[in-house]
Amino acid sequence: MSTSTVKDFRNDVKPNWCPGCGDFSVQASIQRAAANLGLLPENMVVVSGIGCSGRISGYIRSYGLHGIHGRSLPIAQGVKMANRDLTVIASGGDGDGYAIGVGHTIHAMRRNIDLTYIVMDNQIYGLTKGQTSPRSATGFVTKSTPQGTIEKTLSPTELAVTSGATFVAQGFSADLKGLTALIEAGIQHKGFSFINVFSPCVTYNKVNTYDWFKEHLTNLNEIEDYDSSSRELAMETLIEHESLVKGIIYQDKERQSYQDLANGYAEQSLAHSNINLHTSYFEKLMTEFM
Repeated sequence: MSTSTVKDFRNDVKPNWCPGCGDFSVQASIQRAAANLGLLPENMVVVSGIGCSGRISGYIRSYGLHGIHGRSLPIAQGVKMANRDLTVIASGGDGDGYAIGVGHTIHAMRRNIDLTYIVMDNQIYGLTKGQTSPRSATGFVTKSTPQGTIEKTLSPTELAVTSGATFVAQGFSADLKGLTALIEAGIQHKGFSFINVFSPCVTYNKVNTYDWFKEHLTNLNEIEDYDSSSRELAMETLIEHESLVKGIIYQDKERQSYQDLANGYAEQSLAHSNINLHTSYFEKLMTEFM
């Protein structure tokens, strides 16, 4: 295994998140996980969408791409299919992944391409100055819902389990050690790894604060006989605790990844293949389309 340190994944770009934002811990956890696993910056890609969370791809020293709103997963899946040797991390916020991008999220979960998707969930739209998101609780008062939202909260972890994700976990920004361990496990999992992270917005969400989560979160490691390989138990536990849990919720180690099942998917990455065409073959192809 290659040797690397956290410093190898740091660059000179200073994050401009609000002081106290949970996204700082998510960034640090990704960097620590990558170093702990012996990854190298040139072998890792971080793809992000729009929102406060979207900036994370520029704050980590690796290959990175800041995509458009809700579209980090299509890009990340394309990168992984083109170069299976890369460690691919897609990232976004709850607006990015559970509103405009929710269709991509569901299909990526069921498709099971070998990558890790980390969502920074602050239950509000932070970058656009505090509007309700699909993760805002019923009755939540924001600039877009001054009388309180009347919609039911979306549960991303329940969605992930039912949509076919083979690794479903949930972390908390205040638990740096635990979050780092979850990201390590997600990267090592052979298939689509989904990690929702409670990442408090200290500027616009005065309800779902660090103290609030510390009071309401249940650590799955402290539940006697909890079995993360049981899909039924995972759903029962999420419903019982209103999805306010942290740890590995569900993991299916038996199901093959998309790459393993794709007919004709070469062992050698497309990025390293010889794509030069012989002149005669190129002319034959051109004839078919002329």
